[in-house]
Amino acid sequence: MSLPAPRPNAWISFLAHLLFILAAWTLFIKYLFPVGYALAYGEHWARYIYWDLWPVAHVWLGWALLKRPRYTRALAVGMSIIEILIICTLFVLFLADPEWSIWRTNWFVNKVFVLTCFVLVLAATVPIQKNLQERPL
Repeated sequence: MSLPAPRPNAWISFLAHLLFILAAWTLFIKYLFPVGYALAYGEHWARYIYWDLWPVAHVWLGWALLKRPRYTRALAVGMSIIEILIICTLFVLFLADPEWSIWRTNWFVNKVFVLTCFVLVLAATVPIQKNLQERPL
């Protein structure tokens, strides 16, 4: 039987809760708002939805940051790198010819916050300088 994982420090706990908030916000921005808008204007309910499972992945990482299974650091690094690469690529493509509709503006603002969150998560995996063996994750 293994020992329970140590409790996360305040910074890691903050990042986990930030991921939960981002997942909830993303669900509203990407699903609830578009469905409400479509229904209010008599359109098909899924007309403005861009389907993906990122909110589920964000909740999973938030949970892992709090519960600390053995794969937490690898998950945090891997998901952060993937998210950062995808978002930066999407920003380059979008900013080459931006369309500032309500949908794309919502998407852009959401991605700015998600990018910031994952830069912070990735930074939390870097060893602390005073003791290279110690790191938050």
